[in-house]
Amino acid sequence: MTEPNGEPAVWQGGTVWLTGLPSAGKTTLALGLAERLRTEGHRVQVLDGDEVRPVLSAELGFSKEDRDTNVRRIGYVAGLLAAHGVTVLVPVIAPYAVSREAVRRRHAEDGVPYLEVHVATGPETCADRDVKGLYARQAAGGLRGLTGVDDPYEAPVDPDLRLATEDRTVEESVRDLRALLTARGLS
Repeated sequence: MTEPNGEPAVWQGGTVWLTGLPSAGKTTLALGLAERLRTEGHRVQVLDGDEVRPVLSAELGFSKEDRDTNVRRIGYVAGLLAAHGVTVLVPVIAPYAVSREAVRRRHAEDGVPYLEVHVATGPETCADRDVKGLYARQAAGGLRGLTGVDDPYEAPVDPDLRLATEDRTVEESVRDLRALLTARGLS
């Protein structure tokens, strides 16, 4: 892409953190937005928690401290990419407010835009979707520490965007995400 003056377009990078319960739709929305942004010529990277954790934090468990460390590591990588003009979409549960705030603070210190999006899908809908079978395993006693069920999830108090996905299509939610990026100068 080029600017009207013929110069190469320079995109403002930034991190968009999509937080929410397991099976809330975070990855689905991130992939939908990534596809849209790529067709518009943007540089985009999705750092999905399920894909990144085994590589970046394979030695960690699921204690509060380990989850915090994982979130901070992913946040650090996201910030590096975003500082180089990449729009980084991060669909990661990040259950603790303090961890998400640490990532936001680091981005601010580095002058890198950061947006927090709460994919606010209720636990019943998430359990109905149960993409990975986590809720069924937990209900059968085969899984402990499921975020939002028997492990805490601290929903954002004041996110940049709250998406209630239960009565909306993926396309409607992606449109709202795209509008947020435009409003915040990330497009």
